[in-house]
Formats: sequence, C-alpha cells, structure tokens
Amino acid sequence: MMTRHRLEAFSDGVIAILITIMVLELHVPHGADPHGTDLAALRPLLPLFLTYILSFVFLAIYWNNHHHMFHLVHRVNGKILWANMHLLFWLSLVPFVTGWMGENSNAPVPTAAYGLVLLMAAIAYTILVYAIIAEQGEQSELRAAIGNDVKGKVSMALYVAAVPLAFVHQLLADAIFVIVALIWLAPDRRIEARVIQSQKA
Repeated sequence: MMTRHRLEAFSDGVIAILITIMVLELHVPHGADPHGTDLAALRPLLPLFLTYILSFVFLAIYWNNHHHMFHLVHRVNGKILWANMHLLFWLSLVPFVTGWMGENSNAPVPTAAYGLVLLMAAIAYTILVYAIIAEQGEQSELRAAIGNDVKGKVSMALYVAAVPLAFVHQLLADAIFVIVALIWLAPDRRIEARVIQSQKA
C-alpha cells in the first residue's frame, strides 16, 4: 500500500519536472547583435519570461500547500491517489499554456486557456482536499484547518471571471491571475498552524 511519503515524493518529482520543462522554453535570445548580447535581444522574450515567473509562482504555491497539507494526512486510499493524479494532470498542462500565452501575449484564446487550466487545477486541489477529509473524517485536523475555505472559493470565482474577460481585455485577465497568486503566495496559514500543533503534540 502506498504511504503518504511515497505520494509526496512522486508529486514533488512531477512538479520539479514541470518547472524544468518551463525554463527550457526560455531560449537564448538573438537580436541586432550577432551574439544576442544586447538588451534589445531580450525584449521579445519579456512576455514569455513574465508568464514563466507567474507560472513558477503558481507551481510553487501548489507545492507548498500540498507539502503542508500532507503533513496532516495519516493514511491514503485509492480515491486520494486518483484525486492527486487528477491534480497533477492539470498542473502538467501549465508548461504548455505558459508557452502559448507567453508567445501570444495579446491573444485572448491562449490567455483564456491559461485561466481555464488554473481553474481546473484549483478544482482538482479542492477535490483532493475533500477526498482526504472523507478518508480521515469530519473531525480531522485538515477539516478543522480548511474551515469554509473562503480563499479557495474566491480564487475559483476569480478564475471563472478571468476566462471570459480574456476576450474583453487580456490585461484584465492577467491582473486577476496575479491577484490570485498574491492571495496564495504565503503557505496556507490555517494548515501551517495545524502542522505546527501536530508536531508539538
């Protein structure tokens, strides 16, 4: 039977690979200077680089919160394993939509696709949380830490708004992505506090 430690290690490896794939999309620039060493050579790469930073932050957020959450998990079952794979599936699409949006920064469809992948990843993470709660019970530490999950619900609502907004004004959708990242930039304090309590117990 798979332990939570093996699940964590597998998930860590997948996220590390996704980050590696994204950075490999940042190709060496070539500009007016034959060697591509002038600053002007970097200008075409700026949208892709900014999208890379945003996606890196999102993957880091998922890794941090996944890591903290599984400190409160005592056992895993088949539903948790599949829910975790479901999350990793949507995260595995992040490099693709990052490159697509970064290379087409003014196009609505790539931006909407980016938002859709982030929305589905957020839904998948929520499914994983509730699969764990279903296994461990309503009195579990994770259930107490999650509470009403206001941050999660607000984030998904913002993603839902961002997808159609990409067809109105792409920068509005981008701004929403940044806002959600800022909301989650620090590890989930609710879960972090429970982890600290469980370690002291």
